[in-house]
Amino acid sequence: MMKSNIFERAQKGEFTLIAEIGVNYYDIARKFGISPMDAAKKMIEEAAAAKIHAVKFQSYKANTLAAKESPYYWDIKEEPTRSQYELFKKFDAFGKDEYQELCNYCKMHEIEFFSTPFDFESADYLMPMMGVYKISSSDLSNLPFIRYQAQKNYPILLSTGASVPEEIDTAISVIREVSLQPIILMHCVLEYPTPYEHANLRRILSLKERYPDLIIGYSDHTKPTVCADVIKAAFLFGALVVEKHFTLDKSLQGNDHYHAMDPIDAVNILTGIRNLQVFCGDGALSYAASEQSARNNARRSIVSAMPISKGTVITETMLTFKRPASGISPACMNEVLGRIAKQDIEEDTILKYEMLL
Repeated sequence: MMKSNIFERAQKGEFTLIAEIGVNYYDIARKFGISPMDAAKKMIEEAAAAKIHAVKFQSYKANTLAAKESPYYWDIKEEPTRSQYELFKKFDAFGKDEYQELCNYCKMHEIEFFSTPFDFESADYLMPMMGVYKISSSDLSNLPFIRYQAQKNYPILLSTGASVPEEIDTAISVIREVSLQPIILMHCVLEYPTPYEHANLRRILSLKERYPDLIIGYSDHTKPTVCADVIKAAFLFGALVVEKHFTLDKSLQGNDHYHAMDPIDAVNILTGIRNLQVFCGDGALSYAASEQSARNNARRSIVSAMPISKGTVITETMLTFKRPASGISPACMNEVLGRIAKQDIEEDTILKYEMLL
């Protein structure tokens, strides 16, 4: 079994971005006047250059995926095809040899390759090419297919779009009957694009609470923003792995371009997450070493408010509090009151214990 950088990073608590190329390379091929294979490779190159951690494709044949009368569930203003079968038929030319070529190309560019299998044949031929299996939200209730993939004993990314908790529980239990490999649960909304008000990122918190032993991620179908607001919020809620459709031209008509990220978006996402990781720190309940100077100089000491003669009993009216904190702390006031001045103390003197009896 190949190692999965996705799971290695996630298990160390490191953010991981997956570019779902899916079948977008067909439209990119038409745009640039190149073959689908060259377009797929171009997209891999762009993803690697943007420092994305993994790319994901989709492996299916229309006739094993959808009945010919299957209705659409996407925005037909963006993708006018009204039959799932007709849509998928446009994009199902690749098979084992093509995905092996793409897998090899990913290795050359040091980016992880995997593909979502949508039938038993692709689940088999993809096995030596990947270090992880991805189970689509659409197959969450396809328990025989889930079991078939889980029996291969690979880590699993399990999307949870359009589901209820009992369905997720059942899918996990089916996996656990045959495999103890890690699972990443992906919060997902099956609405293309997902309106921002439907993203429901707090569901990430609910998944973390219900499944504390699993890693939680997010499969995002919202339209990207310049500041990557949705994905940054998902990360802050606890999504360590984020999967987002990837394109080289968001203006292209097609099912997975109009809500996809492009290379610039990917750079913005990764930069934004790195900044958040810096801002958030480690949560330690202590002050930073860089605050030591301020701690020493901006805090106060007990200071004489008047001249105090040797032998005088110290009272509260004789004292005030001023910066810096190089003397006795105001927190120790009770240790000073009632003591006797060991020496003459001038007004505006920072008190030290050695001045007192």
